[in-house]
Amino acid sequence: MAETKICGLSDAEGMDAALTGGARYVGFVFFPKSPRHLSVEKAASLATPARGRADTVAVTVDADDDLLGAIARTLQPDWIQLHGAETPARAAAVRRYAGKGVIRAFGVARAADLTAIDAYTEAADAFLFDAKAPPEAALPGGNGAAFDWRILAGRSFARPWFLSGGLDADNVAEAIATSAARMVDVSSGVERAPGVKDPLRIEAFLAAAKNA
Repeated sequence: MAETKICGLSDAEGMDAALTGGARYVGFVFFPKSPRHLSVEKAASLATPARGRADTVAVTVDADDDLLGAIARTLQPDWIQLHGAETPARAAAVRRYAGKGVIRAFGVARAADLTAIDAYTEAADAFLFDAKAPPEAALPGGNGAAFDWRILAGRSFARPWFLSGGLDADNVAEAIATSAARMVDVSSGVERAPGVKDPLRIEAFLAAAKNA
């Protein structure tokens, strides 16, 4: 059974479905270009019922210290996910804003994309592998695209890792079987429209991941 992360939550219905279905992590996006972008205050309000039930994750893209400080004070996230061009030094510095640690996201299209990971072994506490966004994409992740999960098969990494990118209730079992992922992350795959989570799709995804 893989642990699950429902990312890009933006309303109480989605949060309730995530918690009721047993999500281990719930994520909030702080990136104005994303349809899932929230104010820090809105995220903190949504996160209230998650306390003690699921870890909270603040998803950021090259965020400055002012934003990270506001997130730390108001949301008090367990984890901060870095989805931009943050260097290992920056990743290590961001740790002070998170209760448990930093998740460093990597875009993957081919095996060679995994070579960047070694530099973050000491700087990050977990990794997340997402489909590499095309050059013209406005978002570094959450684009509903998958990559070849076989790239991860048989590999071991120095940190725990999430599989992300193009997952939904129909393919998550295959993704887990192919990649041997122990943690999976979903956002667009449980939406009825960009940025609008569907409680029934969340429920179905969590059930499929649990039974995988």
